[in-house]
Amino acid sequence: MTDTAALPPRALLERWDAQQSAYVAHRELRFQAMLDVLRLGLPESFHVLDLACGPGSLADRVLRAFPQARVTAIDYDPVLLRLAGDVLAEHGDRATVVDTDLVRADWADPLAGERIDAVVSSTALHWLSPSQLLRVHTALAGLLPPGAIFLNADHLRYGPGNETLGVLSDRHDAEVRRTAFAAGADTWDAWYELAVAQPGMPPLAAERERRFTDRPPQPLAPLHFHLSALRTAGFAEVGTVWQYLDDYVVFARR
Repeated sequence: MTDTAALPPRALLERWDAQQSAYVAHRELRFQAMLDVLRLGLPESFHVLDLACGPGSLADRVLRAFPQARVTAIDYDPVLLRLAGDVLAEHGDRATVVDTDLVRADWADPLAGERIDAVVSSTALHWLSPSQLLRVHTALAGLLPPGAIFLNADHLRYGPGNETLGVLSDRHDAEVRRTAFAAGADTWDAWYELAVAQPGMPPLAAERERRFTDRPPQPLAPLHFHLSALRTAGFAEVGTVWQYLDDYVVFARR
């Protein structure tokens, strides 16, 4: 049975991290690769935009790793945004949480006038359709100054011609989930049930249902589409900085 006792935001985020690690093998290594690129590629003081930030896992890691960094974390899920706001409040005015919808053409309007040195995202952009993803990349290319960094960590499924690798990746994912759940990690459904049982969350859960009712899961775009979309959008350098089977960190420089 799910534990519905009230939890501090940090404890709920820790449960989220354990839950996500059941679905994403070597998640912390993936995060570390992103932090290394930020450390090596940017000055000590910089501003990061976290796209589809969820409850703030990546934004929190950036702020903890870089004491002079600022993060603007955006998402459209009101439940996850509430948790992100509560967790990132620990970092004071270095963190800003914004409610905006990446599917809308005006999603970047709240960022007008801001200098952004890097854009990051983790296990999120696969929710966008290929056409929506291209529009987001194009908007980013117009928003970012020359030299800015883009990093996207996500499952990017193998395409035609790599069927064996696809099967192996699926088997590995299933194995990781079995091990994690046997060790006590929450499933997504169990974690969400716990989250929405927290004080103040039920109205946000209802709003989440309203926002996402007509948004079915999108077809997963393979790696080559993500790289091509970034080039088409106007990024100067495109590649990958980390891979484990079909899990990647995609890199681009404006």
